[in-house]
Amino acid sequence: MSSSARVLTALVAGLALGAGAAASHDPSLRAIATGLEPVGTLWTNAIRMTVIPLVVALVITGVAATSDPRHVGRLGARALVIFVVLLVVGGGFALLVAPASLDRLAIAPDIAANLRAHAATDPAVEEAGRMPALVERIIAIVPANPARAAADGAILPLIVFTACFAVALARLEPARREPVVRIFQTVADVMLVVVGWVLAVAPIGIFALALGLAARMGAAAAGVLLHYVATLSGVLLLFTLALYPLVRALSGVPLGRFAAALAPAQAVAFSSRSSLAALPALVAGARDRLRAPPAITGFVLPLAVSLFRVNVPIAWVVGALFLGRLYGVPLDLPAMLGLVVTATLISFSVPGIPSGSLFLLAPVLVDLGLPAAGAGILIAVDAIPDIFKTTLNVTSHLATAAILGRDGRSFVPGPNPV
Repeated sequence: MSSSARVLTALVAGLALGAGAAASHDPSLRAIATGLEPVGTLWTNAIRMTVIPLVVALVITGVAATSDPRHVGRLGARALVIFVVLLVVGGGFALLVAPASLDRLAIAPDIAANLRAHAATDPAVEEAGRMPALVERIIAIVPANPARAAADGAILPLIVFTACFAVALARLEPARREPVVRIFQTVADVMLVVVGWVLAVAPIGIFALALGLAARMGAAAAGVLLHYVATLSGVLLLFTLALYPLVRALSGVPLGRFAAALAPAQAVAFSSRSSLAALPALVAGARDRLRAPPAITGFVLPLAVSLFRVNVPIAWVVGALFLGRLYGVPLDLPAMLGLVVTATLISFSVPGIPSGSLFLLAPVLVDLGLPAAGAGILIAVDAIPDIFKTTLNVTSHLATAAILGRDGRSFVPGPNPV
């Protein structure tokens, strides 16, 4: 059985057994079900612990291996433009498509009350304060204390410091630079092994989280949540498919070549729910199929994996629309457009963990007139949508590399390799 099949089986089994415990009205069964939730928390924490060292190692090895730091800067600037455009387009796409499904969702008052009363919130959601102003977020991009940024999981400030370190490292003579690069390459390789270990036990963590959720909410509430899961997964899949003709139009790369370069990384992403785990396959596809230069494979792709999460505006739009129906709060178009802009800006500082963007959603929900606890509901059922989020992210990473390659005339022309 594949990893994605095990994850799906674990989610369905957890929801079914939890709903059974709730339907039995047996306090001991419900206590057992909810008592296993810390296992899921342990699994989530295990993923979190790998993010910082892996991102730092990948950025340093990608930048320091490039001979011309100015070329890296130009590539990074063009990549950021593509990131922002695709983020905004993705949010607009969700605003157009998602209501067609969510408008058909009828939530009985008693089920809505049950969901609202038993919203499972993560401590990070409960402790979320106000969303920092835009000026504050810009100032925070340059960390006064890089170690503190790493400890707080502030990815974007850490990337800024790490990129500066790597550019400075690249200016040293090879005899002094290469031993340091080899150390960080070893760190990256080791952390990918650890990531593999953690993802191997993903079904256990997902089962524990789903079991406790369904035990608190019951089968009827689970059906409402599954409608949301299906809607978000469908929107993510549609946008993934839309990227193929977009790449063909903007890069000139044939669809067959792009699909062949992307397929292995998509398989890893779909089965592991990890963009980082898919990075080696992305690099191999870009190098062997698209024949991208080292500046693309060694810098742009690690940068994209570290910063670019095109799913964030889509997930926030669908999640907010769902919670608006659940809590009976109407959301007008200006508010939703503002949400897309906010999601675009915040996406660059989202931690690279499952459901990472949802941990930052709570204060934004408050600004929309929705309870912050609603983010806990979305987090609890995010296992399956996260598969499609990761697959979309990986597709957008290689799409950016393909577009940049044509824009910078970096790819070697020639027949489609086999």
